[in-house]
Amino acid sequence: MLTGGTAALAQSTGAPSTQQSGPAPSQTQAAPAAAAPQSANVQSNGIITGTVTDKDGALAVGAKVALFVGGLITSRDVMSGDNGEFTFTNVPAGPFHLKVTAPGFDTQQYWGSLQPGQALLVPPIKLPLTGTVTEVNVGGTPEEIAEIEVKQELEQRVFGIFPNFYVTYTNDAPPLFAKQKFVLASRSVIDPVTILGVGFLAGVYQAADVPGGYGQGAAGYGRRFGAAYGDVVFGTFIGSAILPSVLHQDPRYFYLGPDYSTKQRWIHALDNSVIARNDRSKKWEPNYSGIIGSFAAGAISYSYIPASDRSAGIYLQESLVRIAESSVAGVLQEFVLRKFTSHVPKQSAVSVSAQP
Repeated sequence: MLTGGTAALAQSTGAPSTQQSGPAPSQTQAAPAAAAPQSANVQSNGIITGTVTDKDGALAVGAKVALFVGGLITSRDVMSGDNGEFTFTNVPAGPFHLKVTAPGFDTQQYWGSLQPGQALLVPPIKLPLTGTVTEVNVGGTPEEIAEIEVKQELEQRVFGIFPNFYVTYTNDAPPLFAKQKFVLASRSVIDPVTILGVGFLAGVYQAADVPGGYGQGAAGYGRRFGAAYGDVVFGTFIGSAILPSVLHQDPRYFYLGPDYSTKQRWIHALDNSVIARNDRSKKWEPNYSGIIGSFAAGAISYSYIPASDRSAGIYLQESLVRIAESSVAGVLQEFVLRKFTSHVPKQSAVSVSAQP
């Protein structure tokens, strides 16, 4: 019987092999045994490759692809290249998990199993645009950035139904230009839900016979509907578009969120009726737009109230009610409505870089 060491020596020298008694030296026995498992592990490892695209099939460059193996504990990261491809080499055989992330897209995941020595091509991984972006890096002119902000805000609805356009969940939202302020006002007053709400309110006034000078029947309801809708149109355009454009003030509510103390949030919400952010300096100042707008809209509303129902007290009351409503709206925005509003960022932080 030949030991491993004696046989190797005989083959290398060409000498006849001879039988050897006793156990072989430990070194000659251990070396081949140690090399065998290492070689087997290398041969059993494989390759995983694939492509990342967007929902339209365009190649996604710079997406982060994380590979989890070994019971989903060990991870490795790569970035998709110019052609959207990614590759992991020397991957142990067995189950694996891919997690693909990119700014502005929903996270996608893929589970699979790699056979020993296999070069696996996974199906294309498509990244859908997210409706809850936590960080957005936007390059462009200030007006282009404001356009993007407004488009997002026009998708915000409480319970997916009621318009919630006049709130931004971005701490440092770009200022709006006059064009965007008028777009928000226009879309707000012509929204079907707004018109239906006015119709419901006119019905309540009709049932209570307020104002009494409008009378009853279809004609009375029509007058109440016209008056209520006029209040909405004049109030929205004067206080949220015309005066904010002239005075360079932002008509939106700026959500603070849980990063601030409850006391700070209450003060900020209640001050919504009397403070506004200046578009140019981005500093808070008296809300001239909202306050003057409330009295101006109240004066217009007063002009078409039946003469029998007019009084200085009614005018003052309606104007002050408009201002108080703004504070109530601030409290609702800060503490209630966000959790029920669709298409808003999960966090109140958006990074915006404007190019002049």
